[in-house]
Amino acid sequence: MKRIERRIFRLGDEIAALVESERLAREELVYHEHLDDDAQRDAAVSDSPLDRADARETSLDVARARRVIERIVARRLELEEKRRKLVDKLAR
Repeated sequence: MKRIERRIFRLGDEIAALVESERLAREELVYHEHLDDDAQRDAAVSDSPLDRADARETSLDVARARRVIERIVARRLELEEKRRKLVDKLAR
């Protein structure tokens, strides 16, 4: 097996791992969104500073989870582009 073929397979493995990481991160985001939705509703109907603090915290958790997903997707797209270039190079 040529070196370029090994690199393509290795990139494929890395991409597969990122796809799974993205899936898990999206599931975690759904969980955080549900918590945030409840916290925002509680804060809206309550005068409690604890409810407002909880709402701020859950909003930050949602934003953090979205940033994690964005980084995973960006890295996956980068690796897919590298793999595409290597496959093109191999086809020549």
